[in-house]
Order: sequence, then C-alpha cells, then structure tokens
Amino acid sequence: MKKDTIHHHGGIPAALLVMMAFYCSLASTVVAGEEFVVGGAKGWRRPDQNHTEMYLHWSSNRRFHVGDSIRFEYKNDSVMEVDKWGYYHCDATHPISAADDGNTTVYLDRSGPFYFTSGNYDHCKDGQRLQVQVLPLHDQYAPPPAMSPFSSPTSHSGGAFLPSPASFSVFIFALISVAATAARIA
Repeated sequence: MKKDTIHHHGGIPAALLVMMAFYCSLASTVVAGEEFVVGGAKGWRRPDQNHTEMYLHWSSNRRFHVGDSIRFEYKNDSVMEVDKWGYYHCDATHPISAADDGNTTVYLDRSGPFYFTSGNYDHCKDGQRLQVQVLPLHDQYAPPPAMSPFSSPTSHSGGAFLPSPASFSVFIFALISVAATAARIA
C-alpha cells in the first residue's frame, strides 16, 4: 500500500510555504490602507470666516484606521503634527513633525488621536487644524465611531511622518526566516 507524502522544499513543508505566502499577501493588502486627501478638493488651507469648523466636519465624516494615510495639499503654508495641548492652543513651537513642501503624506501608524495645525498661528486660530481619531486595523463590518472627534486624551509619541508599511514587510520577512530556520531544526 502506497502512503501519501507531503513534499518538502529545503526542509520546509510545501504546505507551510504556501500558507506563509498567502498570509504575507493578505497582510500587505491590509497594511496598504486607504489614502485620504485632507479637506477634499479644497485641500489644506485657512478656512473662510463662515467655515471655521470645516476640518472638524471633514474628519468626523470619515473612519480612519491603522495603515491608512492622510495627504495634505497646500500652497504657501505648512502642516505641523502637535500634541493635544498644541492643538487646542494653536502652539506649533514644539511640533512632533513638521512639513512645508506643499504635498505631505502622513501614515497613520497607530490607533488613537493625531493632531495637526498650520504652522501659522492666525491660520490655526481661524480653524486650520485637524484631529484624526484612528481606529485599529480595518474591520469592514464595524459600525462608525460614535465618539466626538475631539475626545480621547491619549498622548502621541511621534513618528507618523515615517513610512510604516515598508517596516511591516521587513517584519513579515523576518517572521518567515525564523519559521524556515525552526522547520530545518525540527
């Protein structure tokens, strides 16, 4: 009687290789996330007197998740990532991150609040500031958040301007390497 066998490739069961490849491709689609242009067609600019809460309304009508990104498009201005105090007081003297290139993408690399202001104090006081509440990784069936966009006093450690999807790919590669080594030892 002939026994069924699982073919191995370099000491790693073929089924394990297929399974790891599947999970890596699935994980890369989750990490890619969605990109949001701040303010939509109006972009990142000083609001008109009658629209001082335009960014409050813009962010409260969207759900942001870890892995998403937001893009600021602007002219003759800047965007500063600040802490909660800096946001409420329009104080950009000690930003977590700053940019003035006119096209700035911020990767939302953790859950919790992110705070942004214009580097121009008067623009911020007129409403050019944004708080984004980031939810954990995408859950397509979760209901929209019921909280105010100005809630949750969590602090932020910075680093949102760094591209995080690439670091996730490095993590997955390291995980596969460890699994391959463990399979050879076993």
